[in-house]
Amino acid sequence: MAIATFAAGCFWGVELTFSALNGVTETAVGYMGGDTEHPDYQAVCQGDSGHAEVVQVVFDSEQISYEALLAVFWQCHNPTTLNRQGPDVGTQYRSVIFYEDDMQRVLAEQSKAEMDAAGVFAQPIVTQILPAESFWRAEDYHQQYLAKRGQGHCPL
Repeated sequence: MAIATFAAGCFWGVELTFSALNGVTETAVGYMGGDTEHPDYQAVCQGDSGHAEVVQVVFDSEQISYEALLAVFWQCHNPTTLNRQGPDVGTQYRSVIFYEDDMQRVLAEQSKAEMDAAGVFAQPIVTQILPAESFWRAEDYHQQYLAKRGQGHCPL
């Protein structure tokens, strides 16, 4: 099994999107990329911790490739808006690919360059590509939030 971590705005809808993919064996929402140890939702939402809301994806690389996960990442949010996704505004909603190793870094950089060059988006991509840091699992009530409520998509 391999791990991929993505920040693409509010983690509820992003988690639901990745959890539906064949080859993804587990997803968890949490926080990464900040200064505070053991951040909680309140600190992250207030922008006090510096963390982004992230989805950590555990996947079987024999069934789904990292490149396929990157393709879904680009499709499930707007990577051209700095610190914003829809009505959600703040650094906790920034677009980031957190890579686990050099292979993921190279693939993420190539994918971003290809998306920018293809002109898929009207504006330049602002997604950061950063080394993975400590993953702080979000509170239990955030895990599989939309699925637990029978929602097939994020209502925002």
